[in-house]
Amino acid sequence: MLDARAGVVSGSNPDYHRDRLLLSTLGLGLEQTSQYLMQNAPGFDEFNAWIIETAGKPTDTAIARLRHLIHGTAQAAAITEQHQQILVMADVLDADDLQFWQENGYVILHDAVPAADCAAAEQVIWNTLGAREDDIESWYHGQHANIMVQLFQSAALEKNRRSLRIHKAFAQLWGTADLWATTDRCGFNVPDRPGHRFRGPDLHWDMSLQQPIPFATQGILYLTDTPPEQGALTVVPGFHRRIDAWLDQLPAGADPREQDLHALGSVPIGGKAGDLIIWLQALPHGSRANLGSKPRIVQYINMLPSELQIQQTWR
Repeated sequence: MLDARAGVVSGSNPDYHRDRLLLSTLGLGLEQTSQYLMQNAPGFDEFNAWIIETAGKPTDTAIARLRHLIHGTAQAAAITEQHQQILVMADVLDADDLQFWQENGYVILHDAVPAADCAAAEQVIWNTLGAREDDIESWYHGQHANIMVQLFQSAALEKNRRSLRIHKAFAQLWGTADLWATTDRCGFNVPDRPGHRFRGPDLHWDMSLQQPIPFATQGILYLTDTPPEQGALTVVPGFHRRIDAWLDQLPAGADPREQDLHALGSVPIGGKAGDLIIWLQALPHGSRANLGSKPRIVQYINMLPSELQIQQTWR
């Protein structure tokens, strides 16, 4: 990240992914850390102090796991035990869920976290924004340019990231329990009204479209009931099975990101509080205008393995 501040591009995707896992394990968001480094260019001691001040002192287990990742030292016993616990858990995605995943590129894990845990995380977001559910005017706070809330540190958010049901779902899709929970941000998408229209992000991809497109997951946890019209997550189901052909047929020089992605068959995916939607990164995805009467309140949650294929050429 400091290289990026100096205008140096390393092109080392494994290092980038490892850095992302390191930050998540320390309880830091990628966006907030990048912003801090770009604005301050701190020395090591100053950066270390900021980490502890922001996210607290890392546990011995977290330090041991990071040493295992970076230096190949022995894995922490608590992590090994956790992985074994996940492996012997009953599946949370059944055969129909997995078939749906193969065909559509997304799947819904119902009751991923208890209702009380959803409510606790939801309240943290309300408090952070200085808004109240019973005060509609307070929803339109203007504190961020789009629907994203740069909120990362919270015991309630962390509890949801550590959900065993969520871990098991990702383990089924990745084929391994040795996964790292990301420290991601939250979302607060208010209903459209005069003077406040949906500002995105609309349908997009978060990875390079250089082929072949590697397997990777993304996820979103609904903290409140979210019908399709309430700014629900929107994807193009099944597009992972035809993205290569679609890219190949684009005219020379055409930017795939500038095409009408909704014309590909976008669908809003509604859900209940506690539903986790996991989707393949190859699917165009985004939010949409909230035409409901309440905000869409979500927490982004993903789990990734230690090694992740990333295309070095950006398209």
